[in-house]
Amino acid sequence: MMESAHAQRKNEHLSLAEKDFALSHQDHPFDQVRLIPTTLPEMSTQEIHVAPVNLGLKFDWPFYIEAMTGGSQRSTAINASFARLAKRFNLAMATGSMSIMFKDKTAKDSFAVLRKENPDGFLMANLSANTNYKRAQEAVNFINANALEIHVNAAQELIMQEGDRKLYWLETLAELTTRLNVPVIVKEVGFGMSKETIAQLEQVGIKWINVSGTGGTNFAQIEDQRNHELNFTDLHSWGLTTPESLLEAHFKRPTTHLIASGGITSPLDVVKAGVLGAQAVGVAGYFLHILIKEGEKGLEKELTRWQTELPRIMTLVETTDWADLYLVDHVFSSDLLAYANQRHLI
Repeated sequence: MMESAHAQRKNEHLSLAEKDFALSHQDHPFDQVRLIPTTLPEMSTQEIHVAPVNLGLKFDWPFYIEAMTGGSQRSTAINASFARLAKRFNLAMATGSMSIMFKDKTAKDSFAVLRKENPDGFLMANLSANTNYKRAQEAVNFINANALEIHVNAAQELIMQEGDRKLYWLETLAELTTRLNVPVIVKEVGFGMSKETIAQLEQVGIKWINVSGTGGTNFAQIEDQRNHELNFTDLHSWGLTTPESLLEAHFKRPTTHLIASGGITSPLDVVKAGVLGAQAVGVAGYFLHILIKEGEKGLEKELTRWQTELPRIMTLVETTDWADLYLVDHVFSSDLLAYANQRHLI
């Protein structure tokens, strides 16, 4: 069956994300954060509580399968695999952008499969900020979502040949968080957030913020490769890294729930994000890479490793509760320290 242009764009995103995986991950921002080990932990791994109890969302684990894809035949199979694994490992999961289903009814199957494979799991719907309350409620209802992610992606839109050029989003975000009966999470797509942006989101009532910095899937690079009219190579490194974004968020009020994603490739990265204040951590590109290269069985083995290793790392820093990781001593590289000082973040 011939797929729509929008569905083909989704397939291009998948192919380019995998093709550029090594290039996108050649610099690892979390290497700029080192944890101070505890040589005598005086505790057992059985004492560890990994659930992020202060997140305000019912997650069993502090990491989850972040938004990736949907809308095409290929993405239907990928989403089915992720949903089965989310069920098996009690992981929360976010859908890829569901905006396509309002233009292409055949795209609905790629999202319906998530609830079919994981009827009782914690599932987050996902839409662009260029949406409205009616569509948001329809997307939430369609998959019986427990929360809604709204992705903000100014850099991606402005590089994308067919992207939006009018980026007025705050009024919509305020309406959605007020009217919807599920939590609304505002998420970057990999360009990071400044303290000024976080303040704007707080001012319109947003309680869950995913800073999603650079270091993972690079949508500036992906859209530049898709854009056959202009060259945006100079924007391939645009944005803030995830550690920088977490430092930017340090001033946050206690009512804000902070989530991190972007460049997370190991359980150690998850713990480092927790040390920097993240209450939950999303993983997208790395899990997709493992699934494509090694299949569902390969990713099953990797998820087993992550859930085994994470409490062991927490033992190495003498922390029994995920919520207490911010107390762990740590040091920054000279570059990250210089950034934090110039931005008056520490």
